[in-house]
Amino acid sequence: MATPADPKQEDMFQSIGDRVNEVSSGGNNVEAEENFTVDEPQIVDNIDSLCMNCHEQGVTRLLLTRIPFFREVVIMSFECSHCNFRNNEITSAGIIQERGCTYTLKVESKEDLDRQIIKSETCTSRFVEVDLEIPAQRGQLTNVEGLLSLVLEDLEQDQPKRKVDDTESYGKIVNFITKGREMVEGKAFPFTVKVDDPAGNSWIEPKPDDGKGKWIRHDYIRTPEQNTALGLTDTSAADAEKFDEDDDIKPDEVHTFPASCPSCVRPCSTHMKLVDIPHFKEVVIMSTVCDACGYKSNEVKTGGAVPSMGRIITLKVEDEEDLARDILKSETCALSCPELNLDLTPGTLGGRFTTLEGLLQQVHDDLHQRIWGDVNDQSSDSVDKDTRDKWEEFFVGLRQAKAGKIKFTCILDDPLAASYVQNLYAPDPDPQLTIVDVARTKEQEDDLGISDMRTENYNEDGSEKVADLPAAV
Repeated sequence: MATPADPKQEDMFQSIGDRVNEVSSGGNNVEAEENFTVDEPQIVDNIDSLCMNCHEQGVTRLLLTRIPFFREVVIMSFECSHCNFRNNEITSAGIIQERGCTYTLKVESKEDLDRQIIKSETCTSRFVEVDLEIPAQRGQLTNVEGLLSLVLEDLEQDQPKRKVDDTESYGKIVNFITKGREMVEGKAFPFTVKVDDPAGNSWIEPKPDDGKGKWIRHDYIRTPEQNTALGLTDTSAADAEKFDEDDDIKPDEVHTFPASCPSCVRPCSTHMKLVDIPHFKEVVIMSTVCDACGYKSNEVKTGGAVPSMGRIITLKVEDEEDLARDILKSETCALSCPELNLDLTPGTLGGRFTTLEGLLQQVHDDLHQRIWGDVNDQSSDSVDKDTRDKWEEFFVGLRQAKAGKIKFTCILDDPLAASYVQNLYAPDPDPQLTIVDVARTKEQEDDLGISDMRTENYNEDGSEKVADLPAAV
């Protein structure tokens, strides 16, 4: 992770509620004197800027703020008094994230229409039921209703022209706008909105009482094409290929090869070690450290053939001894603890090889940082008391579980059977550990690319004999 920000820099990014309170309290302490003017504190910064529409002088207003449950952003608003041109935009004040992200929200009520959405300039968004995709454009700070309403308004602007020039398209768009208005007015629940940002800087607001499947976050590794579009130099794949040609990976040996930092794109080193986990399989532990920006990353990769079935591992945690068990959570594994209201989708935290206590600590720290940011920011007026209390209740339960004060169940659901929990009685069965092999669903095989895998029956020219191939491997 990047090095901690300077305290003075953190003070620049306050929640809007805290900023207003600061200005209000500052204004009350100002004593006005005759023929003496004191400048009032400003919430926004005003900067003279050139209008790109009429080339006269306009004004850009900047607000540096922290969005609750997200991170620091810069909100920009430009207005020209000469031609009345206006433009609003939002930009992340952070860096390009290590991974891309997708957020999916199932909108089931009018309250869900008020959920905030951060849509960066690299983000595409989609309303699934109406097959509407909004391409990457300027950054926006809006909500579900506002995002959809803006699209409908843009479509309606050109309707008079379409009615004359293209009556067929005019009729189709009328039907689409009607359906969209029903969604905005709450007459077409439920529907699904999804945002996809390869830079990892977009977001949909969560709620502490969201049920399973209502709000889903998924992190993914960017493709080389996405890295190129973001201006990142992805040399790690080529370096790894060269490394494989030069050296064999041997157990208990640490190998180092050059890579590029996903944070600052400067050269750094990735360390790799092959570890044999007893009663499981060999895994590769990878660690990347950047001396330039302080970025650190640890991840675990499992190898071997793709198993024919997935696996669900259930551990009943009774005491502190269970918290010390080794645990491997692969990148494809979902983790849930029903008693703690904890549900992590595949891809969250990446691959991790640690203890159960260490995994809970990582979950706590990651979620706490995303929800509250600075630990002292919990009193922000931007978050209502009910929501704040629900989140704090969740974190209290997580800390109690981590300290061994409550019993709970930990469930690892991995469609690739690449996850592991230490058996304290090995090779005998563990009474607190249940392992069940289950058939993968069609959706899981599609998501993992297994449905399209072909490992045999290829012609000499490289084409495949589809008729002789099984549906999946």
